[in-house]
Amino acid sequence: MNVKALIKYDGSKYYGSQKQPHHKTIESTLEKALNTLNIDTKLIFSGRTDKGVHASGQVISFLIPDFWQDLQKLKDKLNSILPNSVYIRSIQECHKDFHARFSASKRSYRYIVSTSTPSPFNADYITYIEDINITRIKEAIKLFKGSYDFKNFCKEGSDPNSTLREIYEAKFYKYKGVYIFKFSANGFLRSQIRLMVGFLLAISKGDKTIEDLKEHLNNMNIKRVYKKPAASNGLYLSKVYYNPR
Repeated sequence: MNVKALIKYDGSKYYGSQKQPHHKTIESTLEKALNTLNIDTKLIFSGRTDKGVHASGQVISFLIPDFWQDLQKLKDKLNSILPNSVYIRSIQECHKDFHARFSASKRSYRYIVSTSTPSPFNADYITYIEDINITRIKEAIKLFKGSYDFKNFCKEGSDPNSTLREIYEAKFYKYKGVYIFKFSANGFLRSQIRLMVGFLLAISKGDKTIEDLKEHLNNMNIKRVYKKPAASNGLYLSKVYYNPR
């Protein structure tokens, strides 16, 4: 049976989502829990999250043996095994052709910042910024909406088939005392959102201008590409969308 699991996790406890040698990751933690229940399977994530990045709406698809028919029981068993930093919100049967990554039509991320002094209880989950220029960011963030070649906004060493992406939504707003950057797109490159937020924070600070951003988005003749990512702790994969079958 092919199943789709919706999960959330505290990324500060892990070296990213993808399995890596000699590091604790979300994938290796889930595999260990599944193996405890005699399930040996390949996990397919909707998207990769880097070290320190969190998720409230990550989606995973995987095959399970026929003897696991009670998916509510499977969910409860796994949550009893998993550490508190990983929680399975739901498990449901899906079409045999469903693929958590390739079937996705849209992904949404949120990046959270605060100008309040961080505490030991939220320092891993909110990025602290001493000051923020709301007007500059609201004006600049709108430029990201649309289709671009985002080669100036991906991590060096990445080797995607294409750096073309379309951003459907790019918003900045205040919510309950914190500031939220929200981006929705058909897909994102490695570290793309952190690099976009980093550029916007540089504009807020006055180190970069909106004209600089236009040049980077349009891949103009830039002497030195600005690639200073925002910290990982403020980033959350919030939702993955799929077209109904």
